[in-house]
Amino acid sequence: MNDVVVRKCTTLPEFEACVTLQREIWGEEDLEIEPVTGFLVASETGGQVLGAYDGDRLVGYTLGVVGYRDGVIFIHSHHTGVHHDYRDRGVGRKLKLFQRDEALSRDIRLVQWTFDPLELRNAHFNLNRLGGISRQYKPNLYGITSSPLHRGLATDRLMVEWHLDSKRVVAAIGNLLTEPSPVEIGARIELPVELEQWKQADVASTRKVQDRIRVEFMNNFNRGYATVGTRKTSIGTEYLLVPWSDF
Repeated sequence: MNDVVVRKCTTLPEFEACVTLQREIWGEEDLEIEPVTGFLVASETGGQVLGAYDGDRLVGYTLGVVGYRDGVIFIHSHHTGVHHDYRDRGVGRKLKLFQRDEALSRDIRLVQWTFDPLELRNAHFNLNRLGGISRQYKPNLYGITSSPLHRGLATDRLMVEWHLDSKRVVAAIGNLLTEPSPVEIGARIELPVELEQWKQADVASTRKVQDRIRVEFMNNFNRGYATVGTRKTSIGTEYLLVPWSDF
């Protein structure tokens, strides 16, 4: 994807293109589409609106807003989307690496975002490929929505912390991050191999998995563990958790 270039979006036509791309990705019926005003406000208040361009065509975007907690300024990466034709071609990674460089250029060292723990491709990307960690589970963060993407399930989310200049993240972006050893792993949370099939056709079974892992994540986070990766197993995929002091 050497022809795809990531840059800041700063104009109304560029923000409008981001909204159009959202609709192409998620569909006109999705009522959770971020309006132009959301991109404008983010851009004008120190957030990030980043576009991935193949020539003049917008093929991906990231929307981030400024956050402040416990004396730390950070970016909350609210939306990232990549056009279907450009999936699995490195565009998302290019957006995140540009996001990292832009934040560090302003002495911002933390980016956070949320993702659905049932979406294991996203988990692999966020934790294994980017070096993010998670130690917060947010049950039904956005409530039950009308979006077909949520399938009527609770909008449970893991909160990712991306500590931009940490050894872990530097190793990840250099493709040098290794998974924790068996001695380091304090807990595992298993998701069955049937999950992808259930998400398409069996909401009841999907909800049972969601209910189980909600309890397991929250109990382990309360015990002082953080989620640092995923890996395939003979029966599905497992999240790997280690003590906070280990990363």
